[in-house]
Amino acid sequence: MSTSPPAPGANGRRPVFVDITPLKVSPAFARLFVGSSISGIGTQLTLVAVGLEVYDITRSTFAVALVGVVSLVPMIVAGLYGGMLADAFDRRKVALVAAVFAWLSTAAIALHAYLGLHEVVLLYVLTTVNAVAGTLIGTSRASIVPRLLPTHLLPAASALGGIGTGLMLTVGPALAGVLVASVGFPITYTVDVVLFSFAFLGILTLPPIRPEGETQRPGLESLAFGMRFLRRSPTIRTTFIVDIVAMTFGQPRVLFPVVGAVVIGGGAVTVGVLTASYAIGALLCSVFSGRLGHVRRQGRAVNIAITVYGGFILLFGLVLLITPARGLGSITEGLDDANLVALAAAAVALAGAGAADNVSAIFRSTILQAAAPDAMRGRLQGIFIVVVTGGPRIGDLFVGLVAAAGVMWPPLLGGALIIVLVGVIARLTPTFGTYDALHPIP
Repeated sequence: MSTSPPAPGANGRRPVFVDITPLKVSPAFARLFVGSSISGIGTQLTLVAVGLEVYDITRSTFAVALVGVVSLVPMIVAGLYGGMLADAFDRRKVALVAAVFAWLSTAAIALHAYLGLHEVVLLYVLTTVNAVAGTLIGTSRASIVPRLLPTHLLPAASALGGIGTGLMLTVGPALAGVLVASVGFPITYTVDVVLFSFAFLGILTLPPIRPEGETQRPGLESLAFGMRFLRRSPTIRTTFIVDIVAMTFGQPRVLFPVVGAVVIGGGAVTVGVLTASYAIGALLCSVFSGRLGHVRRQGRAVNIAITVYGGFILLFGLVLLITPARGLGSITEGLDDANLVALAAAAVALAGAGAADNVSAIFRSTILQAAAPDAMRGRLQGIFIVVVTGGPRIGDLFVGLVAAAGVMWPPLLGGALIIVLVGVIARLTPTFGTYDALHPIP
């Protein structure tokens, strides 16, 4: 893939490790990064714990899938409306109000566990409120970042975001598995209540950030204006399409409870290991992301990264297919009777998928932030958040339906579909592959 000229340095070499310049030049960005990373650990902890609790109550993979599916439509509405809010009002205030609702819903999930209610429907409702609030936070925060940093540092900021996400997805799920197995659900959720408080650190210390340029009142006219802009923006639109493909057919997370209880063994600990493996791949990729900041053909890089992602998801499915089922076990058991060889192979496949997905995320985020005008960033970020958070929930439904239909290991089918569909999209949208980061055109 084409790259820009190397930055000056010893021997003209490009840096290998992540560029931390954004943290040095913008204290506001640094605080936002730290606050969102710590609170995100708690968010991922609760996401995994809720899935484990629902499976423990119902023993149904489809019921676990519904945790994400039920919140899909509210999240879509929140993303679109939140984007309009971010383009019309102070983005700091929008993020702050949303953070309050996210914290309260987390506290309610913990209270549900302490009271021993075991009400699956109530868990669906509370996680939906939490997901909606998180979508509003993400929409506002993503449209804030380009105002805190110069354009040339946006790829480095996205890579740092990948490190934050890697920490969230590594520490959070692993901590969830250990805590659920050792101290139970109530204390596990309480840890998130404490960790999420750090979200206020980054938001409260921001200066007022109102959108630049002409603003529009939130409503159908504002949404229609954003959609018309997106129709005229093939590069940004393609980043959304390829990510939907990857997340719809390549999200095996709802299988993790049944893998831990029935296939590999290890219960909640295995679920934590598998979820964390994906994040470890993303984390390592971001740590060694120095050269990604020099890639000019970022659209082509996205296509390659998602194709590789599909290959690793297919590999994960193969591992499950060749692993003999061990019979029904407990979701709270340890690793004593687990198939450690299969667990290691599955973890490697998921780590590779996480790394490839992170490369895609870095460039997709950079393209959106660099190519979109500030007055449109909120609405486009709202659609972007809907895609990156709603796509996996559609993927949860895909896995749940395929598994319910009796098809063995949906990742096999999903991985193959990703590879084929990305190839078709690349053929149909050649301008995406030639997108030049030095001359961003939406």
